[in-house]
Amino acid sequence: MNPKTRYLFTAAMDVDPDKEALFNEVYDTEHVPELMKVPGVLAVTRSTLAPLKMSIGGELKTIVAEGEPKYSAVYELESAEVLTGSAWAKAVELGRWAGEVRPHTRNRRHTLRRVMGG
Repeated sequence: MNPKTRYLFTAAMDVDPDKEALFNEVYDTEHVPELMKVPGVLAVTRSTLAPLKMSIGGELKTIVAEGEPKYSAVYELESAEVLTGSAWAKAVELGRWAGEVRPHTRNRRHTLRRVMGG
């Protein structure tokens, strides 16, 4: 994690199956690069949901997170105000994201977490 990171913003969602290739292309080649230009955005990490097995209390357990979105991105931010600034507002609407991708997303979840310590 970047030493300047004070907040973690997460954006998680599902996407219509027939739009997944477009979703991933636009997210990687347009959306993330534009958001990385926003002052105060330090890093972005994308992920996809994976099966979870782990040891808890000496037992191997399978954990099922019902309703959890398939795709997630974690944005490392210098401050929470990054999300309310004009640079962010402009960047989230650029390119094909707003018109061609966002309408095909659902089960959207957004969270903001303050980094503890440091």
